[in-house]
Amino acid sequence: MSTPPTPPGVTTAPAVVAVRGLTKSYDGRVVVDALDLDVHAGEVVGLIGANGAGKTTTVEILQGLRRSDAGQIRVLGLDPVRDADRLRPQIGSQLQSSALPDRIRVSEAIGLFAGPNATDADGLLEQFGLAHRRRYPFAGMSGGERQRLFLVLALLNRPRLVILDELTQGLDPAARREVWAAVTTLRDTGTTVLLVTHELDECEVLCDRVVAMRDGSVLDQGTPADLVTRHAGSAAIRFSLDPGHGVGAAGALQEVNRLPGVQGVTREHGLTVVRGDRRAIAHVGAWLVGRGEPIPPDLTVEVPDLEDALLTLLDHRPAGAAA
Repeated sequence: MSTPPTPPGVTTAPAVVAVRGLTKSYDGRVVVDALDLDVHAGEVVGLIGANGAGKTTTVEILQGLRRSDAGQIRVLGLDPVRDADRLRPQIGSQLQSSALPDRIRVSEAIGLFAGPNATDADGLLEQFGLAHRRRYPFAGMSGGERQRLFLVLALLNRPRLVILDELTQGLDPAARREVWAAVTTLRDTGTTVLLVTHELDECEVLCDRVVAMRDGSVLDQGTPADLVTRHAGSAAIRFSLDPGHGVGAAGALQEVNRLPGVQGVTREHGLTVVRGDRRAIAHVGAWLVGRGEPIPPDLTVEVPDLEDALLTLLDHRPAGAAA
């Protein structure tokens, strides 16, 4: 009997995290509400949602830092509470509360966190651009360097799963890019990463899949591009159009309306407005170039992003969204 084909979008990689019906309440208030979650080997998965969505509580439960009220939870095949001693060495984490004493030096922090099976610390420091900071105190490091150090400490004991909670919160743009590059290095080496973040551009850059949460439940999940397509609406291309050219304004609008990816063409405040999917951007650009005239100087393109998708999801739970 032949094996049936794998449905599109379904990974066959083993589940590093498998959660069914996870529930947690504080003082009668439900924080995580019958949550289902899977994270597969080698994935970078982002948990997104407004404050209070239950993201941090979820990852704390996965690490055995909090007990669930109900649900089945397996991380690397183990129960986070009952098998804590076996699981802890296999997880590396950086939480919102991560900090080190101001005077501790990088080399001292490495010695403090290294376990019996620690990897080559010098190699990690080199990999994350901190080799020249071995003797620096924590207080003397920049924000980006501190976060890269937390990544080094999270990876020091060869974890199979890395959990990162608001890794770039409060960093300037240059430091954020430094940390993103470090996480990209993790992904490229096949490390499984669960990322909690409010930085949605971060998810678009780093994540293979994102899980949007509200009130402790999953609203929808998929690749960042999937969520944008499903929930963020259309791209909008605006430009002025010379009504006296060739076929005239009406004919030109009809031409644009027939381009691939275009969903509609209107006139607003004296501008032509083309709405459609991302294909439409390229085709409208080619059409403008093909007219043989200078590109309109007032040409603007608005591309929907993951933030638009999340705002739509938080405002309205779409029919058919994943639960």
